Amino acid sequence: MRYVWTGTPGPYTHTVISTPRPPRRPTISDVAARAGVSKALVSRYFNTGKGVGPETTERIRSAAADLGWTPSGIARALSGSAALAVGVVIRRPAELLELDPFFPAFLAGVESALGGAGYASVIRFVNDATAERDSYLRLATERRVDGFLLTDLRANDPRYRLLTELEMPAIAIGTPPASCPFPSVDTASDDQVRELIERFIADGHRRIGHVTGQPGMLHAEHRRRIWQRTLSAAGLESGPLVRGDFTARGGARATEELVAGSGRPTAIFYSNDIMAIAGMSVLAELGLRVPDDVAIAGFDDISLASYVTPQLTSVHCEYRALGAAAAERLLELIGGAEVPRRMTFPSAVRHRGSSAAPAKRRRAAVTQR
Repeated sequence: MRYVWTGTPGPYTHTVISTPRPPRRPTISDVAARAGVSKALVSRYFNTGKGVGPETTERIRSAAADLGWTPSGIARALSGSAALAVGVVIRRPAELLELDPFFPAFLAGVESALGGAGYASVIRFVNDATAERDSYLRLATERRVDGFLLTDLRANDPRYRLLTELEMPAIAIGTPPASCPFPSVDTASDDQVRELIERFIADGHRRIGHVTGQPGMLHAEHRRRIWQRTLSAAGLESGPLVRGDFTARGGARATEELVAGSGRPTAIFYSNDIMAIAGMSVLAELGLRVPDDVAIAGFDDISLASYVTPQLTSVHCEYRALGAAAAERLLELIGGAEVPRRMTFPSAVRHRGSSAAPAKRRRAAVTQR
């Protein structure tokens, strides 16, 4: 309530103007009062649906509808209604999330598929395993999501058992082990990584190093195994291996370590482009030329790969299509349909200047054949 004073000097008059208060949101008490029952009975109905007769059920439903009151996420979960959302819980370092090319494209694909189906994504960023587990538990038990997309698969991944116990449908993104109970969607890149290493060998490289990704992540370990097996198949010993963490800082540090010793590699395969570009910068600072002194190749084919000098050779992956397909498969699972156990999307090598063979190395390779 406020007062407005009016009139000329002398005896004052005033007008009272009432300011309307914002409408109060209905509560469970309002529903109980309108239905003529106790709050406990309303709570019991929305939490379990048990012990409430049909006439009382109808009164509670009508009262809630008339007041525009909806139960909490926990009550919605217990009553069995759909959340119309899927969950993505991401546990990665902040620096990696900022620069990683995978998630923006992948999530754009996810959103394109979900939007057309009337679904939304619920994304949680966490720092450690405890926070990750808590996020899955809360999203599932409160029924805030109807299923999950599992990224960054790990060795002995505890999420498989957790989501199985929670009876939540999920799609694994990557190449999971046979013990994974969920269908998977992945890029088929084994042949492309092999092609990169074989090209290095054909160009005369005999000491080919590798900067791997974050320890424990299956896709990083998978690329390392392909590198190692390809060298072994050619009768070559594995070149120097340094563990990185998929960040620019990790790529720079790993490159410094690779070239510090006497057995410097003449070619390096990096597990992602961010590390490769950082490595190229380190090599330039050390006075080493790419590709004359050290040939370089990465993975992901980010847009920046075509704008560095020399342009970066990389494996191109369709991450947006991957995200859309993963979301579509998950929606099918949520709807009770069967989906293929494994779906893959093709990738391709983009050969560019960073891996070009100098003429003298090409001649030496021909002589050795």
